[in-house]
Amino acid sequence: MKINFQKLNVRAIVPTYGTEHSAGIDMAACIDEDIIIAPSQIVIIGTGLAMEIPNGYFGMLCPRSGLAAKFGITLLNSPGVIDSDYRGEIRAVMINHSNSSFRVSHGMRIAQLIISPFRTATLEEVEGLEVSGRGSNGFGSTGI
Repeated sequence: MKINFQKLNVRAIVPTYGTEHSAGIDMAACIDEDIIIAPSQIVIIGTGLAMEIPNGYFGMLCPRSGLAAKFGITLLNSPGVIDSDYRGEIRAVMINHSNSSFRVSHGMRIAQLIISPFRTATLEEVEGLEVSGRGSNGFGSTGI
């Protein structure tokens, strides 16, 4: 599958897969100066890139496991959904869950983009739903 992308900023880093078997495309920060993310702070960081995702597919912007495990840095709206008709800059909503400030520099890999197919559902309002074994039992109802 081919994904067309456009650099919206001449300094944007070309997205790449880390290895030949990687599911996610590494996305890098495209910023003019370092950004410090304080503990519990939320920031939106651009990649300087726009993409043309084919119809029937969407992009899932996901956290990088190394940033999460080593520094407590993740994406707040994980995964971030990028629809096939979106042509704006891909940006990451990042949050610092640690007790220490974290520095993001230009070119740092901040997220990974996974391209996935989807199906559109036909929604139909009904008077009642079929009974299931779980019913309306929610959070934690299947055990710890």
